[in-house]
Amino acid sequence: MNVTVRTFADFRELLGRELVVSVPEGNTVRQLLQILGEKYDGFLPRILKSDGQLRPYVSILENGRNIKLLNDLDTELAESDVIAIFPPLAGG
Repeated sequence: MNVTVRTFADFRELLGRELVVSVPEGNTVRQLLQILGEKYDGFLPRILKSDGQLRPYVSILENGRNIKLLNDLDTELAESDVIAIFPPLAGG
């Protein structure tokens, strides 16, 4: 199945603005991040801490809903999902 990944700010430099990723059915956000980490050097350490948990300043949305309000990294993906990955943002 295919999911669309949209990235913003610094992550866009690593992955590009938008890409379609083929993942097996039943995969989770965590597994999607692992797939991206295998393809894009340096990506995974910027997203996950050494214990495998999401860095606190990174936000990931599945179809516009923050995964922390769902099942966090264990949120199951579905065909045509849109995953948005936001790095830390600073304002001023």
